Amino acid sequence: MEKRATIKDVAEAAGVGVATVSRVLSGGSASPSTRERVLAVAAQLDYRPSALGRNLRQRRTGGIGLLVPDLTDTFYGQLSEGVLACARAAGEPVVVGSTGGDPEQEAELVGMLLEQSVDRVIAVPTGGADTWAPALKAGMTVVFADRLPAEAVPDEPDAFADLLLLDGLAAPPPAPRPLDAPAVLADDRAGVRTAVRYLRGLGHRRIAFLGGPGHERRAGAFREAVGAPVDEELVVFATGSRDSAYAAASGLFQSRPDLTAVVAGGNVLGEAAVLAARELDLRVPRDVSLVMYDDVPWAELCSPPLTVIAQPGRDMGYRAAELVLRGGPRRARSVTLPTELIVRGSCGPRRA
Repeated sequence: MEKRATIKDVAEAAGVGVATVSRVLSGGSASPSTRERVLAVAAQLDYRPSALGRNLRQRRTGGIGLLVPDLTDTFYGQLSEGVLACARAAGEPVVVGSTGGDPEQEAELVGMLLEQSVDRVIAVPTGGADTWAPALKAGMTVVFADRLPAEAVPDEPDAFADLLLLDGLAAPPPAPRPLDAPAVLADDRAGVRTAVRYLRGLGHRRIAFLGGPGHERRAGAFREAVGAPVDEELVVFATGSRDSAYAAASGLFQSRPDLTAVVAGGNVLGEAAVLAARELDLRVPRDVSLVMYDDVPWAELCSPPLTVIAQPGRDMGYRAAELVLRGGPRRARSVTLPTELIVRGSCGPRRA
């Protein structure tokens, strides 16, 4: 039996990335020449997204897809444990994939799940909302966890409908906006605000924020908490790698020796801040106070133990699995879970 063409086959033949094919097929942004080339290749290879919709409706295989940026990250491990516990109780298998923080890899995994008829997915998104439009249009139930994808650009003419016409089928009714999917999030705003207030209560005024991919909401909460005018030199972002996190932390400490406290937006960034401070002979908390988002086991083993903004990673995963298993025609409501500031030894009063 001849193998059906995949979205990756279309991307390779058209000379574009998988994410570009996803955008074209979902009516997202693309140049006219790229759109025409992708549609022509899809027709030539007999790639029919309509078959995916039939798979999801008629040949559902069961199971849940779980996509996270990094399986070695302790927080994502906790979130995954919650998903697995709920799925195990419901008798559902889980297919786990790591996107590596790469939107192209995420788009490829989404296409793979569609082709395997996995119709329910929990994702910590890396790419923008355009990556998820094909899945939502095909009828996949998606629940986002920890963060939301970036907003989609305004839709252009619906190329997905054009491709259905090539297949001799009528276009389905207009799909909901790509972000019309529930999410399970921590209350970032309250957590960061509480941490900044705590540091201000200790006398700190030059407080920095060290962020990474997906931390835009936390950075926004930080700017709001410190108030205007915000010293943007004290808001620093790294990429998803540990090397980048270390470079960002080290650069921050060296470029702004006047800072007295740091809020790290995640546990990888907190680890980088601890290592950079140690390499630069900065004493915690005598020279710099440190608050880390995420409570992970090693935080208590540091010397001194780290003050953290704890978010319920396992509960987040469990609730996301509950939502995705509930599914159904009625859109589930998003859930916001509380955070907690756990005070340990890494923060102290500002010294003159």
